[in-house]
Amino acid sequence: MRQIILDTETTGLEAAAGHRVIEIGLVEMVNRRPTGRVFHRYLNPERPVDEAAQKVHGLTDQFLKDQPKFAAVAAEFLEFVAGAELLAHNAAFDMSFLEAELARLQPAPSPLSSLCKVVDTLKLAKQNHPGQRNSLDALCKRYGVDNSNRDLHGALLDARLLADVYLAMTGGQSSLGLDAAGSQKGSAGGAEVRRERREPVTVLVVEPTAEEWAEHKAACARIAKAAGGTALFTAFDP
Repeated sequence: MRQIILDTETTGLEAAAGHRVIEIGLVEMVNRRPTGRVFHRYLNPERPVDEAAQKVHGLTDQFLKDQPKFAAVAAEFLEFVAGAELLAHNAAFDMSFLEAELARLQPAPSPLSSLCKVVDTLKLAKQNHPGQRNSLDALCKRYGVDNSNRDLHGALLDARLLADVYLAMTGGQSSLGLDAAGSQKGSAGGAEVRRERREPVTVLVVEPTAEEWAEHKAACARIAKAAGGTALFTAFDP
């Protein structure tokens, strides 16, 4: 199964009020394993960033004015996500912005929801932890995912953190190390996750002496007498 973990940053809180996407971060997994493929773009929103939003993600008008517009990356974005299951935290927020961006294109492509199945990890977290805080930071803390470098929100960073959180919530694996400093390759091509190969370890086995075995048997006899049965470690007697 191919899954894409998605996050966006925006100029403000409401797509319906004309706010735009300014950053997209996507992380690809196949059969719950990271493939090494990511999609990350900053975008020129063609409008100012709200001051409150800038305090969250730190992206300024000055920085964004030299970035490509959404129309320039739309085809690559759609190719990356097509046919995958999209996972996003509070998916309705991200989807509303992305659908609005796609609707501005001429001609407008099919809605994103018709190309992909969408899973809201916030709803999943609320089902698993009702009545508790289920923000991404709260879930990182709950599942032991290292988010110490998350001083500001960032689409690719948050997508990588969400991938770890999702795996922990759904399968007990707490981390794949998808940190922002990772050396994953971009969407231009796939890459295998690097794993260190370690040399075989020689295990040294030290046999107990006859005196130690005698002490072991005596201890097992005392335990068996006190428990009214057989001591578990009696089975290891020579």
